[in-house]
Amino acid sequence: MFGQQKETTETQISLLSTQQEFVAGNDIVLEFKTKTTNFSLYCTNSYGSILVNHTPTDKGIAFALPTFFTQKRGIVYWKVFQNETTALEGNFHIKPIEKSESLEIYLGPPSIEAGGKDFTMLVAIPTDSLDNPLPKNTPVLINTQFLAKEDKTEVTTNNLIAYRNIYAPLQSGRMLLSTQHQEKNSVELDVNIVPAIPKNFQIFFTRNHSYADGNQITTFYTSVLKDSYNNVVSDGTFVYFYITTRENAVLKTFGQTVNGVAKAKMIHPDKAANWSVKAFIDGISESNSIDINYQQAIKDFKVAFTNENAKIKVGPFQSFMNQMIPDGLKVTLTVSQKNNVVKVYYRETNKGFAHFILNKNFYPKGNYTIKIEAAGLVKTYKNIAL
Repeated sequence: MFGQQKETTETQISLLSTQQEFVAGNDIVLEFKTKTTNFSLYCTNSYGSILVNHTPTDKGIAFALPTFFTQKRGIVYWKVFQNETTALEGNFHIKPIEKSESLEIYLGPPSIEAGGKDFTMLVAIPTDSLDNPLPKNTPVLINTQFLAKEDKTEVTTNNLIAYRNIYAPLQSGRMLLSTQHQEKNSVELDVNIVPAIPKNFQIFFTRNHSYADGNQITTFYTSVLKDSYNNVVSDGTFVYFYITTRENAVLKTFGQTVNGVAKAKMIHPDKAANWSVKAFIDGISESNSIDINYQQAIKDFKVAFTNENAKIKVGPFQSFMNQMIPDGLKVTLTVSQKNNVVKVYYRETNKGFAHFILNKNFYPKGNYTIKIEAAGLVKTYKNIAL
C-alpha cells in the first residue's frame, strides 16, 4: 500500500502522487492535497532517516526528497506529521538503474583440497552507477578454466548477490575464474587445488658402506608421495623418520618433500648397531618399517699407561681399512675403587688417539680399577696404582 490516510476533525490531507516505484537517482517528489500547510514529512530507509520540509503547490503541499536519499535502492517508509501526530503514512520503492556499471567479485577460500568434496565460493555483485546492487534474478555468467577444460555457468542474483559453490576436481592444479554481466567483466581470480592427504608410503635407504664408523651418512628417502587420486603431494610436506636402536633408544630426523620425495640423513653409529626405521606424516600416513645393520668398524685399540699411571694414551683407533678414524670419537674413562665410581672422564679422539691425565693429588694412594669404553668396546684394568 503506497499511502494510508488518517483524518482528524481539525485537518484533512490526502496523497496526490500515485507513482509507487522510482529509479535511483531520479527526482522524487510527494504531493499532497490539503488546505493547511503546517505539515512535515519524515522518511526512513535502510541507510537512515530524514525530516523534509514542504513547499506550497496549487493543490496543497509537496515534499522533494534530497538527492543523497534518492540514490539508494530499497523501500522508503514515510509519515506526514502535524503537531507531532501522524496524519498520513505509506511507502514506496526505489529501484536500481538497470544498466550495470561495475561487477564486484569475491572468492574464498583461495586453496581447496582435490577430491570433489572441498569447495570454494565465488560471489559476484553487479551494481549500477550509484553502487546499488541490481534487482533479484539478474543473470551473472561465471567462467571457469582448469587444465584443458573450460566451463560457463549462469547464476542469478538473490538477496543482492549471485554466488556459486565450486567444488574441487580430482586433480590438483590451478583453476582460473571470472564473471560477466552485460558488458562488464570482472578481474581474473584463481584458486589453488592442492593434493589431498597422502596415502601410506614406502621408505628406503642408501649409504656408502655398512660400517659403524661414526662418520659416514645414511640417507633415508620415501617413495613418491601421492594422495588417493594419484596427485603428487605438495612440496614442503614434512616427513619424520623415527629410528629405534637395539637398546630401545629413539632417534629422529626429518625431511621435506620435493617432487613428492622426502629425504633425511643420519650419521652412522660409532659401534655395531641394528636400527629399525619407520616414517610418519604426523596424524596422516605412515611407511613400512625397515631394518638396517651396521658392522663394527673398530676391532680393537691399545692403552698405554705412563708417568706412574697418571697419563693414559688410548689408541690408535683404526677403522675397517686400518685407516685412522676421523676426529671426534667419544672415549670414556671411569676410575673406580672397591666397586665405587670415583671419577669419570670424557675425551674425543684427535688424530686417532685420546689422552687422559689423572691428577694424583685428587686420589688417595691405593689401587684403582680403570675402565675405558669406546666404539662399543670395553677394556678394564684392575689394580692400577695411583
